[in-house]
Amino acid sequence: MDSMIFDVDGTLWDSTEIVASAWNQYLAGEGISLSLTSARLKSLFGQLLPDIARQIFPSMPQEEQLRLIDGCCQAEHAALLKTPAPLYKGMVRTLEKLSERIPLYIVSNCQAGYIEVFLESTGLGHLFADHLCPGDTGLDKAGNLSRIVEKHHLLSPCYVGDTMGDYRSCLQAGVPFIFASYGFGSVPEAQMRIKEPADLLHAAL
Repeated sequence: MDSMIFDVDGTLWDSTEIVASAWNQYLAGEGISLSLTSARLKSLFGQLLPDIARQIFPSMPQEEQLRLIDGCCQAEHAALLKTPAPLYKGMVRTLEKLSERIPLYIVSNCQAGYIEVFLESTGLGHLFADHLCPGDTGLDKAGNLSRIVEKHHLLSPCYVGDTMGDYRSCLQAGVPFIFASYGFGSVPEAQMRIKEPADLLHAAL
């Protein structure tokens, strides 16, 4: 293994409580009464934003769906910069130790700016060599995984994620998958799995 690529939500941190509150407040200001919960967002996160918007605002035209989800995302950025979401237990030490051995990257199905918010609010930016998301490239997760691999000439990368979508993207990109079983999803097919972040220190030997 010469590198490790990470998902964000459900893998590095759990932002769903803060994000749900930010989205509800923003939508209330738009005259839309929704009671989005952390549990609902956990079932949606990992998907592309247009797909999330379609499920939250099913009766609205696509243009309005996209306008609202963009407003939600801007509200969450502000909220997370003010109050960083909790990292999973042992994550900081694990990332510090891993970064001494191999380069670390982030690929997430998020909007432009979200990974930057994560890195700024947690102070972990110095531990990651690069990051990509659909908001920056227009590519899906499989495409962004392939781009990271090609850009940095990675020979034996692996991807750490927590959803079936992550697993399928890895299959498509030809990148080995490590399932973070403490996260949001379920991936029975995963051959490699961790119960907590520190388990990655053994996987990277």
